Amino acid sequence: MELNENADIDTSQIEDQRGSGGGGGGGFGGLPIPIGGGGIVGIVIFLLVAVVGGYFGINKATSGTSGTGDNTSLKQKCSQSDRLKQLDCRNALYVNSIQSFWAQAEPKYFNKSYQKAPTDFFSDRVTTGCGAADSGTGPFYCPADKKVYIDLTFYKLLADQLGAPGEFAQPYVLAHEYGHHIQDLVGTEAKMRQLQQGASNGQKNLLSVKLELQADCYAGVWAKGATGTTSSNGQKIFKSLTTDDVQQGIQTAGQIGDDTLQKQAGQQVNPQEFTHGTSADRQKWFSRGYASGTPENCDTFADGAVVEGD
Repeated sequence: MELNENADIDTSQIEDQRGSGGGGGGGFGGLPIPIGGGGIVGIVIFLLVAVVGGYFGINKATSGTSGTGDNTSLKQKCSQSDRLKQLDCRNALYVNSIQSFWAQAEPKYFNKSYQKAPTDFFSDRVTTGCGAADSGTGPFYCPADKKVYIDLTFYKLLADQLGAPGEFAQPYVLAHEYGHHIQDLVGTEAKMRQLQQGASNGQKNLLSVKLELQADCYAGVWAKGATGTTSSNGQKIFKSLTTDDVQQGIQTAGQIGDDTLQKQAGQQVNPQEFTHGTSADRQKWFSRGYASGTPENCDTFADGAVVEGD
């Protein structure tokens, strides 16, 4: 994967709240956050609490940063000649690419105009439209305020403890979250929540799995079109995206499957508790999106597309 050093980085798509203080509290009140349910949707699952000693899934935040953030420092940093060596600037450029893609793809495939969603870089804790969260939540999308949230230190844990060290793991994570944004914009997320009302726990989890696998598929769709995305100055964002890069995305999807995480936690594999899908399914749907390059092939809600325990 090679980024174009001539591409401008549009930091206006980022809300940089790292180092901010204060903010409203309350939120989820210290209760477990059911990632993929209860509003917030994200890349990781509650079982990671058992896997990595409480890093993800438990929200202990009683206060957090809130607001739009101050991008002054980030804008200056991402204007310098060494900007592509900086983690936050590269991630800002990934966001630019993902939103550039969907700005063209959503009208084409869904007959709807794309609404940009900012990505919020935060540290430690943050207050969102879905409530308070902390770094332990992992990357997530909040439909209530239509923002993606990430503490960039997540990537170190993804590499060191979850076995996904590849550089392309980072844009895959972001593309998955923006997949949830597309689901929100086109109404899929709201329909899924409605279907969950009154359903059994097993059916609720299966619906969550379908939502998450579709987000993986949408990430693959973006990956297929990534080399065609352009920055604000008309330059291509990616010079190249190789088969090895795509394999890093597939590897990442496999490392965060429900069955793999249950095994890492020393538990028996229990499909009834799946909320994101098996490693094989996550890899399958990301690969399907990449192979087709179209969201039309990402209908995980179709009859028989995803079955319980598949």
